[in-house]
Amino acid sequence: MALEGKNRMRDLLQDALRGHRADYVEVRIEEAETTAIRFRGRELEEVGRSRSLGGNVRALVRGGWGFASFNDVRDLRRYVEMAVHQARLVPREPVTLAPAPVVEDVVRASARKDVRGISVDDKVALLKEYNELLWASAPLQTTAARYNDLFRRSIFANSEGTYTEQEVLDLSAVLVAVARKDLEVEQAFLSVGSQGDLSVLDGRQAEVEAVARRAVELLSASRIKGGSYTVIVDPRLAGVFVHEAFGHLSEADHVYENPRLRELMVLGRRFGGPQLNIVDGAAVPGHRGSYAYDSEGMPAQRTYLIREGVLVGRLHSRETAGRMGEPPSANARSINYRFPPIVRMTNTYIEPGDTTFEQMLASIDDGVYVKDSFGGQTSMEMFTFSAAEAFRIRRGRLEEPLRGVNLSGNVFQTLANIEAIGNDLQWSEGGGCGKGEQAPLPVAMGSPHLLIRDVVIGGG
Repeated sequence: MALEGKNRMRDLLQDALRGHRADYVEVRIEEAETTAIRFRGRELEEVGRSRSLGGNVRALVRGGWGFASFNDVRDLRRYVEMAVHQARLVPREPVTLAPAPVVEDVVRASARKDVRGISVDDKVALLKEYNELLWASAPLQTTAARYNDLFRRSIFANSEGTYTEQEVLDLSAVLVAVARKDLEVEQAFLSVGSQGDLSVLDGRQAEVEAVARRAVELLSASRIKGGSYTVIVDPRLAGVFVHEAFGHLSEADHVYENPRLRELMVLGRRFGGPQLNIVDGAAVPGHRGSYAYDSEGMPAQRTYLIREGVLVGRLHSRETAGRMGEPPSANARSINYRFPPIVRMTNTYIEPGDTTFEQMLASIDDGVYVKDSFGGQTSMEMFTFSAAEAFRIRRGRLEEPLRGVNLSGNVFQTLANIEAIGNDLQWSEGGGCGKGEQAPLPVAMGSPHLLIRDVVIGGG
């Protein structure tokens, strides 16, 4: 049963929502089409296309939530009754949802080179071309190439009268080169993403060749002595830092449930200099975390988390906003209909300053330039990230490449130690966010270059 016939589906939803003894009920129905392609080495490991149709119901009764997901969308009322019954079994303190506007809207998705108009054979051929280019560019031990795209159409209705139809397109791809010499192994990668626009993969030949060469060159790179350094962080690694180390601390469900975090994340607390501004918002257009309405039907917003160095906001669902007496921010997201929405980031970024990269470099007599990230770990306010690429800075110049560079510290102290913010905001679209069992959720991360003093670096 495809999602066809707006009036008929709307009538079905309104009928299913009518007449229940519940404080609040919402229904979401989704159909999705996905493509997944994987190369391991030179072998095509996976080509898959899938379609799904299903939905969920959430019901709130006296503070207790009930949730039911389903694949047969013909008997909606029965699933609403099921969710309401479940909610009655959950004794909780009363919940007042933050107010939301009543919305009626239809949002269509489009892209310049829409993935829906490209055959699977052409997608496989493009990924194979880049994978073979990795092999041709340097002596490698192995490679990996992964591609995913998604088209999703969803219908949302709640007992307050909101009704939306929304389409979403998404694409992500990563190319990995692995080099080995004796017992030493190094890797380099390129990751890209878009809102379903395949042209993001066009013309990447030079970058792919550079990935392969970089993996080999890292085998002979120097290792740095552990210590405290002045560091320039490139936009990609800075974006990962602001997302992982600070963004998750700004998710209100974490704050509400964790007394230690409530002590740390007090609105009005100063975390950095007046040049520091951190923003999250799906209303920032054109990125993988952008949308018109979140999974609770809230219109997308743009939320300052830090403004001029001071904590001024956090990310909310309607429930967390109601519990904490703060305005909702349209950050309730579910990865698909099988899960209830939880508080998630969208497009998280540091606003640009007015310093050029050349000015930053010229100001450093001895330091390190770090680029991109292989990932890392966070525990409350403590973080560790592994740089994908790094260079020693001496007398204002980039010198020898480094490998095994790990950055660690306290996120609040690190934010306070930012001495300069670049004028060159760049976005990273290739990653995905994980929280709970819901991953990878499409997000974008952005930042300009950052100059940070007293960063603890450990050689690997």
